[in-house]
Amino acid sequence: MAIEQDLERLVVQEERLQFAHFDGQAAWELGCRMRQTAVDRGLKIAIEIRQIGFPLFFSALPGTAPDNSDWIRRKRNVVERFHRSSYAIALDTQKRGTTLPERYGVSLADFVTSGGGFPIRVRGVGVVGVAVVSGLAQRDDHGFVVEMLALTLGVPLAEIALAAA
Repeated sequence: MAIEQDLERLVVQEERLQFAHFDGQAAWELGCRMRQTAVDRGLKIAIEIRQIGFPLFFSALPGTAPDNSDWIRRKRNVVERFHRSSYAIALDTQKRGTTLPERYGVSLADFVTSGGGFPIRVRGVGVVGVAVVSGLAQRDDHGFVVEMLALTLGVPLAEIALAAA
């Protein structure tokens, strides 16, 4: 995996995966789609859909643990602070050879550079929420969220997916 290639593709994902509007019903539908797909694939993940400051959907599938919920919280904090996917921030810090505490003075107890958190943007408005998954490898967590957003928004996944690792 080339960090530069992934970072370029992440910009495309964040631009293309925007809602016309987002509310509790949209969150519920996205969350249910994510959960059912995870069940169908036998994934052991936890899922959270949230408007900034307000939980709208949460599901922890069999095989997850309370730790997954904490990873979700820490990934969500990254997305809410930087308005970028947690995977983009993870790759950016890796590319720069730094850490979030070194660069921004944040605590690793509250922030984590790991993929799986993706900003929910409303076109013309900006970031209004976060979709987060925990339980897979970070690139796979990220890819799952992107896949579900692309399906929900009618964006062809082939046009925005990360290259095969």
